[in-house]
Amino acid sequence: MLDHDASGFLRDGAPHRIVAGALHYFRVHPDQWEDRLRRLRALGVNTVDTYVPWNFHELPTGEVDFTGWRDVARFARAAQALGLDVILRPGPYICAEWDFGGLPARLLAVEGLRLRCSDPVYLAEVDGWFDAVVPEILPLLAGRGGPVVAVQVENEYGSYGRDGAYLRHLRDGLVRRGVDCLLFTADGAHDTMQQGGAIPGHLSTATFGSRAPERLEVLRRRQPQGPLTAMEFWIGWFDRLGEPHHVRDPEESAASLDELLATGASVNLYMAHGGTNFGLWAGANHSGAHPCDAGFEPTSTSYDYDAPIGEAGELTEKFHALREVIGRYVPLPDGELPAPVPRLAPRRLERATGRARLLAALDCLSAPVERACPEPMERLGQARGLIHYRTRVPGPRPELPLRIDGLADRAHVFVDGRPLGVLDRNSPRATLPLATGPGGATLDILVEALGRVNYGPTMDDRKGITRGVAHDGQLLFEWEIRPLPLDDLTALRLEEPEAVAPADGDPVFHRFETDVDTPADAFVALPGWGRGLLWLNGFLLGRHTAEGPQRTLYAPAPLWRPGRNDLLVLELDHHGEALELRDRPDLGPTAQAPSSEY
Repeated sequence: MLDHDASGFLRDGAPHRIVAGALHYFRVHPDQWEDRLRRLRALGVNTVDTYVPWNFHELPTGEVDFTGWRDVARFARAAQALGLDVILRPGPYICAEWDFGGLPARLLAVEGLRLRCSDPVYLAEVDGWFDAVVPEILPLLAGRGGPVVAVQVENEYGSYGRDGAYLRHLRDGLVRRGVDCLLFTADGAHDTMQQGGAIPGHLSTATFGSRAPERLEVLRRRQPQGPLTAMEFWIGWFDRLGEPHHVRDPEESAASLDELLATGASVNLYMAHGGTNFGLWAGANHSGAHPCDAGFEPTSTSYDYDAPIGEAGELTEKFHALREVIGRYVPLPDGELPAPVPRLAPRRLERATGRARLLAALDCLSAPVERACPEPMERLGQARGLIHYRTRVPGPRPELPLRIDGLADRAHVFVDGRPLGVLDRNSPRATLPLATGPGGATLDILVEALGRVNYGPTMDDRKGITRGVAHDGQLLFEWEIRPLPLDDLTALRLEEPEAVAPADGDPVFHRFETDVDTPADAFVALPGWGRGLLWLNGFLLGRHTAEGPQRTLYAPAPLWRPGRNDLLVLELDHHGEALELRDRPDLGPTAQAPSSEY
């Protein structure tokens, strides 16, 4: 069991230093958990840290699932078999650059609910999550023979608010349900953040990525004795759409880690292995004061994080630099380093074998609902994906401005089935010119949700259209709305490719096929394409976009099958001609992550 006294951590009564690495099971295919954990152990760490995202485990039916990819107990036991302790961070809020910080989207449809505070409506929802997740945690606790030595209460709460009653409710809820291991909080290395997030009587830890003595002094002011811990030591950074791939120099990262460990502190490397925001799970950040303001910054599908263990398991230059530093302070494991992960041979898929226009396929993808006004996804029970709105605009009308108020996040607009243009939430005052003939026109609006805000005061981030649509200032009513989560495409009917002539701005599904002898990792590139989604054998790999930074999507070996494999592209903007399978990732042009992030 893990405990601590005035001088530091104790494991089973003996002095102990935590050298941990963050690895999120929900960002790694479960068939690769053991491989990635082996690589983590080879780095020299003695502990693996993971969040437990509420919204990943709660299904659309309301059932909470802990099987398959969601089997956190299997992940923890695999870590234990490799000699690793486990730190769990079950939220309810996790941040993690994950959609809505791990909270279920349906909370945004609950009238009057206030997030992350002692609002009784919110606390009742949190209690339901704890009722589900804590029974999964209890058999894993070290006191019961499991690998879990510590559990975090909330996450970086001091960066959000100051509500002691809320934090005590979470702490008491864990303890009352039987969690009897070390409980701790983690907050930024700033006095106000530590003040807002600490729980008296429990271990406080800090999150930062450099200047360790200075940052730990902040923690020591709040916590005069006991172990000092960097619960997130950022040795890389995440990527945002349209920005370069963030990197951090390996030698500089190693020197910062050495400076930290030289103080005697414990550490959790964030991230030791980043993995992938498969599907539509990537979150977003927002620099504005209101969700409808400009400043929305979606996170990329890749969560490589410039981590020492790359997105596809690569042992990078940073891996070797950090391992050398770690070996100065704790014993490194015996044996050779894990071998490289096999890759498929590169190839080019020249010709689509089927196509379908999205607007023509609406009836087989979704059932419409009728509403007087446009409504956001959450009120229709939808969490992620696209959402389609249709109404009639009367005529005749001259060319007048069409405006969408409360757009989240990107709208593709069509008139009588033809593309009119695109509107984006970061240009909230932008309009499109719309004229109609004597009989009026059909207006279609297809909205992409690009990830809910996962950090800061603007997390109240509903998707779709939250306010209204106006033509020359006149609000349009009588809407037909189709949720398009795109989580089941079995009803989609593809035509011969020659029967569908794709035009830019007209959303079209394109199917490509390729044969594989032995499944292995690959990286799918879409040169010449614009933006959209990519599925492999029915599994949504994530988003592709010409704005970058990443130029390939990771397609792990367990998703391929011997024989024929299907790749399906939904292209929204600019239609390319071919797909490429590559044997190495391309995460785009790089830039050093700004030092202010550390």
